[in-house]
Amino acid sequence: MTTAGPSSGDPRRPSAARRIAAAVALIALLAAVGGVVLGTLRNVGVLVLDVVLVVLAVQAGWIALVSRGARRVVAAALAVAALAAAVILLVVSLDAATTLRIVLVVLFAAISVAAARVALRPDAVRPSTGGRVGPARRGVLLMNPRSGGGKVGRFDLEAEAGRRGIRAVVLGPGDDLRELAEAAVAAGADVLGMAGGDGSQALVADVARRHGLAHVCVPAGTRNHLALDLGLDRNDVVAALDAYGEALEGRIDLARIGDRVFVNNASLGVYATIVQSDAYRDGKLATTTQMLPDLLGPDATRSDLRFERPDGRTRSSADMILVSNGEYTLETIGGFGSRPRLDTGRLGVVTVAVDRARDLSALMAAEATGRIRRFHGYAAWTTTEFVVDSSEPLLDVGVDGEALRLAPPLRFQTLPGALRVRTPLGAPGVSPAASAPGRLGTAVPALWGVLVGRARA
Repeated sequence: MTTAGPSSGDPRRPSAARRIAAAVALIALLAAVGGVVLGTLRNVGVLVLDVVLVVLAVQAGWIALVSRGARRVVAAALAVAALAAAVILLVVSLDAATTLRIVLVVLFAAISVAAARVALRPDAVRPSTGGRVGPARRGVLLMNPRSGGGKVGRFDLEAEAGRRGIRAVVLGPGDDLRELAEAAVAAGADVLGMAGGDGSQALVADVARRHGLAHVCVPAGTRNHLALDLGLDRNDVVAALDAYGEALEGRIDLARIGDRVFVNNASLGVYATIVQSDAYRDGKLATTTQMLPDLLGPDATRSDLRFERPDGRTRSSADMILVSNGEYTLETIGGFGSRPRLDTGRLGVVTVAVDRARDLSALMAAEATGRIRRFHGYAAWTTTEFVVDSSEPLLDVGVDGEALRLAPPLRFQTLPGALRVRTPLGAPGVSPAASAPGRLGTAVPALWGVLVGRARA
C-alpha cells in the first residue's frame, strides 16, 4: 500500500502555505539564536553583571511591594538604582555593531514567532463538535449598559441589534438579569445572548443551558475572557452579533461552584481578598499595592484553605487557588492566561503557596519573567471535581470577576458539553493559547513536522 503525499488532499496534512511558514520560522529562529550567541561571546562580563543587577532589582521591587514604611522606601530605592545601573551599563557597552546586532536579533525573533503562528495554526479552525447552523428566528440579546465602561452605548448595540432583527432587552436599575432571561425564554426566544461582562455571560448561559437554547457571547465587558477563548475579536463588539445569522454552533463546558455556574474561573486566597475591596474596580494597581503587605508580607497570616492534591494528600493552606472551566495556559498569576479548548470536560486547578521568609523574591522573579510554572510553590492539575474546606465561616471568592463570600465547603464540578454556543462564521475561531507557537522545546519539533509535511494524529 502506498502512502498519499501532501498533495493528495489528506486534510490532516499541512498546506503548502503552512510548510513555507514553518521554513521561515525555523530559519529566522536560527538567525536570532546565532546573533545572541555571537553577542554573548563578545560581551560575557557585561551580560553577567547586567543579569545580576536585574535580579537584584526584581528582588528589591518585590520586597518593596509587600513591605511598609522605611523598609518599603529603602527597597524601592534599591530596585530603582539597580535597574538604572543595568540600563546605564547596557547603553555604555553599546557600539554601532552591537546595536545593529540587537536590532537584527529582535527582528528575526519577531519574524520567527509570526511565521510559527501561521505554521502551527490548523488550516481550518472549527468547533470540535457541531457545525454550521441557520439564522435565529427569534433571537434575544440582553444588554448591561454599565459593563465595560458603557460599551453597549458606545457601540450603539441596541440599534445594531434592531437592524439584524434581534430583540434587545436592556438591563435597567434594579432589574434582575436572570428574571429577564427567563422572561425572554418564556416569550419564545430560540437563541439567547448577552452583551456584558463574564459574570453576566455566566448567568445568561446558565438560563440557556437549562432550557436547551444556544447562547451568543457579545464582548461588551472589561476583560471578556470567555469571548477571547471562543475565538472572538474582542475589539469588534458589533461583529459578534453576526452569530444570530448563519453561524457555527458547538458545545462547550460550564463549571459550577455549589449551584452557581461560571464560565471562566473562581479564585480563593490573595486575589479573591483583593477583589473584595470596594476600591479595587476603580484602582486595581493601587489597591493591590496597598493590600499586598497584609496578605503576603512577613507578618501576613495565610488563609485556612484545605483541599486534596492529585496524590490524595490533604493540603492545609495556599496563598492562591484558581479553579477554572477548562485548563488555562498560564505564564503569570496576574493575567489568568487563555484556554486552548473549552470542551475537555475537566476543571483546571492551580495552587500557589509562598514561604514568606524564603520565597517572595523567587515568586517575583518567576512572575516577572513569565515562568510562574517553574516556581516551586506552584502546582497545577485537572480534575472533574474539587472541594475546598476551611474552619472560617465565610471565604472570599472571586467568581468570573464578581466578589462573593461563600460558606465552606466549596464544591466545584464540571458540566461537560453543557452549553450550545454560536459564533460568527467570520470570527478568528481560536483562542490565543490554541494558536500560540508554545514553548521552544515543543514548538521546534512541531515546526519541523509541518515543514516535512507530517500528518496530524
